[in-house]
Amino acid sequence: MLDIESSALIDLLRDYRAAGNESLASHIKEIEEECESSGKTAFEVIENFGFFTRQEMLQAMADNLGSYVWNPKAKDLERELIKIIDVDTARTYGVIPVDDDGDSLHMAMRRPLDFQPQESLRFIIGRNIFPVICDPDQFESELDRYYPEKEDTVDDIVAELGEFEVAEEDIPDEDKANEMPIVKFVDVIIHQAIKDKASDIHFEPFEKNFRIRYRVDGALYEMPEPPRSLATPVISRIKIISGLNISERRRPQDGRIQLKYNGRPVDLRVSCLPTSHGESVVLRVLDRTVVNLQLDSLGIGEDVLEKLREIIHLPNGILLVTGPTGSGKTTTLYSALSEINKVEDKILTAEDPVEYDIEGLVQCPINDAVGMTFQKALRAFLRQDPDRILVGEIRDFETAQIAIEASLTGHFVFSTLHTNDAASTITRLMDMGVEPFLIASSLAGVLGQRLIRRVCPQCKTFYTPTDEDLDRLNLERAQVEGKQFCYGRGCELCSNTGYKGRKALTELMIINDTLRDMIADSAPANVLGSKAAEFGMRTLREDGLMAIFNGETTVDEVVRYT
Repeated sequence: MLDIESSALIDLLRDYRAAGNESLASHIKEIEEECESSGKTAFEVIENFGFFTRQEMLQAMADNLGSYVWNPKAKDLERELIKIIDVDTARTYGVIPVDDDGDSLHMAMRRPLDFQPQESLRFIIGRNIFPVICDPDQFESELDRYYPEKEDTVDDIVAELGEFEVAEEDIPDEDKANEMPIVKFVDVIIHQAIKDKASDIHFEPFEKNFRIRYRVDGALYEMPEPPRSLATPVISRIKIISGLNISERRRPQDGRIQLKYNGRPVDLRVSCLPTSHGESVVLRVLDRTVVNLQLDSLGIGEDVLEKLREIIHLPNGILLVTGPTGSGKTTTLYSALSEINKVEDKILTAEDPVEYDIEGLVQCPINDAVGMTFQKALRAFLRQDPDRILVGEIRDFETAQIAIEASLTGHFVFSTLHTNDAASTITRLMDMGVEPFLIASSLAGVLGQRLIRRVCPQCKTFYTPTDEDLDRLNLERAQVEGKQFCYGRGCELCSNTGYKGRKALTELMIINDTLRDMIADSAPANVLGSKAAEFGMRTLREDGLMAIFNGETTVDEVVRYT
């Protein structure tokens, strides 16, 4: 069921005389269903559908209320105005006082079309309320600016939990898991991870300690350690909010948590694994605002990017992105699909699981438990008249065979494979049982990929490379003449790690006629790699050296990943 604000906005825009009104009226049911299934507001959905621009919707709301659109950037608010209401009231009701005309208090509101909060607020502060419209994104940042929320840190919560008593038996207890200290602890751990832009949260019980770690920019960092006795109630709490069975502790379980952080939706994928000292739980954080699904933002070299764009616009063939788990393969494929996502093309994806909802793509989750495998999804896709297909991963011969069939019948297929480099991909497909001539005729390109950390721009320090650095990179002093290497000293911006953000190292093997003949003749991976290098393929190590010379990363990172 839609919330009051979304229902009011749909009713308002249905009758609003502006560009797109006719389109909106015929898509009301579709908009409502999208709001309910995605958890997004009607404002977000209508903007994504393209019926109205953001500014048109803001103006429509202002016209309806006889109000105006507040521009926070015009001038700062006066301190006396801000002091009219306290932090708790401002954040509870989602309001910011922007003007006082003596008769009414002008309030920018998170939900200006929902009159219930206005009535409550009028009673609380004893003033007439005049609702003012504000861009939703700007509103949240201004609310944080003028009424910052005091957040408990992980250290604070761990200190509090030292006094929290639990029974000695290591048995799941739903009542204990729902007690306020445990609830608060789990909330703070999750919110801190989202704030720090962590990709994963690890809860790991051992015999005598309970370890919690965040993975940020590919590296794991340990959090303050809570008492070992809290492992069972904390993990039970996570299982409760992700819809898992807390009494099942002998089998792996997978779940999902959907929440909002600072007004934006965040998805958490939950994986529970039984161990000898309790259940180990990993939460994968899927925050769309952190991931920029644009090819230009991945840090891929311009020359490689240009060739990659040529491949993804081909009418048929297969592009494989390879690399270990966590090397950014899925993000690269999503970015490629976002670039070619046009209304004239039908794009279908089979994913395990669907990580990000992208407007315009028909995305199907894989569920082996009910028989929805990659093979079955692919076979069904071919009856859906697609132009382009994404297969989350080629795991076996059957999936590889159907992907090749699809490419040979006029479709372009995107997929991933776990191999060490681009050339090894051919050998891996042959090991699965795929005929070499089929690989040669269908494969358009292979992108080998790794993710390395970028040096923090704020504390970046340059130095002359040492002999040890050159030995580790197998370089001669003459090859780095006049070049300086860099590292991060550590600062507040990068949490004293010396790194901030990541970039991709890539090697793109374009399958030309010469390589096709070699693949058809079952040439080994090292021979294929050497020949591809002759045609201009830059290896992962060479791409890493370029990143070092350009001052983007360190010797440690390149040696570690290549």
